[in-house]
Amino acid sequence: MTAQEQILAAGRTVATAESCTGGLIAAALTELPGSSAYFTAGLVTYTEEMKTELLGVAPELIAAAGVVSAAVAEAMLAGVLTRTGAEFGVTTTGFAGPGGGTQGELVGTVYIACGSERKQRVERYVFQGTRQEIREQAVTAALTALAEVIGN
Repeated sequence: MTAQEQILAAGRTVATAESCTGGLIAAALTELPGSSAYFTAGLVTYTEEMKTELLGVAPELIAAAGVVSAAVAEAMLAGVLTRTGAEFGVTTTGFAGPGGGTQGELVGTVYIACGSERKQRVERYVFQGTRQEIREQAVTAALTALAEVIGN
């Protein structure tokens, strides 16, 4: 069963806050007819300023941990859950390339956070390929993680 089918069957709601995936997770979640029953909102917070303004991620956290980090992915998750009222959320922050990596986090590094207010999960991935391939791999990983969190 796909994440979309699990959410629909469970009668749960989900929202997204995406950076490097640029709305692709939201697009995937809304492919099913009737997705308005479970999909509440999708935010593309590409810049640090929008992560702060729309999701409440502290600028100090971004400065200390880096915008591509587990801490920022977690803060994005907390923000999207709070601001949308969704039961579950999924967030991404990463370097899809071809540029933008740092010494600590190379191109292809993506942090994905998903979960609810009670149970969160954050994972670091390092994908290979073109920008589009990295983004597609991140979407697949995010939907898989979301399905696992909802299923448990």
